[in-house]
Amino acid sequence: MTTRCDWAGPEEIYLRYHDTDWGVPEYDSRALWEKLVLDGFQAGLSWITILKKRDNFRAAFAGFDPNVIAGWGEAEIAVLLQNPGIIRHRGKIEATISNARVWQQIEADQGFDRFLWNYVDGRPLQNAFLTQKEVPAQTPLSLMISKDLKARGFKFCGPVIVYAFMEAVGMVNDHLTTCHRHADIAAMGR
Repeated sequence: MTTRCDWAGPEEIYLRYHDTDWGVPEYDSRALWEKLVLDGFQAGLSWITILKKRDNFRAAFAGFDPNVIAGWGEAEIAVLLQNPGIIRHRGKIEATISNARVWQQIEADQGFDRFLWNYVDGRPLQNAFLTQKEVPAQTPLSLMISKDLKARGFKFCGPVIVYAFMEAVGMVNDHLTTCHRHADIAAMGR
């Protein structure tokens, strides 16, 4: 029997995400932005809701190409608000568009990937939690990143969202030490 983190399951989409995606270090600027946007959409909802709609989000948001989305306005917002395949929250949709513009600035200045990974010196932080209760919802580092993103103009990126994002993109390895993925993810960070 495969041992996983407590939050994973029981649905197949959740198990697959846990086993193949969550915690794998991501270094692509566009993919990092996509995951931060999706974590922002998750605010107030369960992650399974976002997972089930992820393909719909990708279709509705032009493959999460921030260079395309940065040019969107009220016409695109109106279309998105009618799309039942995504979370139809005006504030989150508007934030995605404005965040795309901020992403462009950071990408041009230094690269969004470098901007984020510099917080951990380019290497995932390795935790060794035995139980889900030990895993924090936020950390001083996620608070700092959140503040820095907000100072640049990002929205829907509070410290809890940023910490969930850091876990998802492998900036921090929060697979439990009893989870079959912990050692594999740790090896990816070396």
